[in-house]
Amino acid sequence: MQTFEFELEYLLTKLESLETTTTPSWGEMSAQRMVEHLCDALYMSCGIGAFELEVPEDRLEKMQLFLASDKPMAQNIRVSFAKADTPLRNDDMEFALDEFATAFVDFMEKYEENPSFTALHPYYGNLDFEKWNQLHAKHFAHHFKQFGLID
Repeated sequence: MQTFEFELEYLLTKLESLETTTTPSWGEMSAQRMVEHLCDALYMSCGIGAFELEVPEDRLEKMQLFLASDKPMAQNIRVSFAKADTPLRNDDMEFALDEFATAFVDFMEKYEENPSFTALHPYYGNLDFEKWNQLHAKHFAHHFKQFGLID
């Protein structure tokens, strides 16, 4: 398996190889929708948006242990807060990639400026920077595999 780096330069290099017409190995998202979906995840980790916990609190410890594991996210997973048919908000892939870069920098700066900040994820509860990094790395790798950007 290819190494997955949660660093902006690496992520952009991979994402820039996407074509608007690239089709996923599974799922219904278009390539541009997937990039915007990754932006949405970065926004969530900055506390942007109103979300509620969707799993029982007594399952959070187990859910968070999954983040630190080598286990990949399941293919074709459906969650209430991410719909494949969400309308695109950018005119094209280039603008979506610009939004991604900005969202990634905002995420890093948010936690650099406030290291004790936490934000709610509907399945994993309140996460700090370390846990969000684990989640983003696992989530991004999931979608990079989906679109053939990594093995």
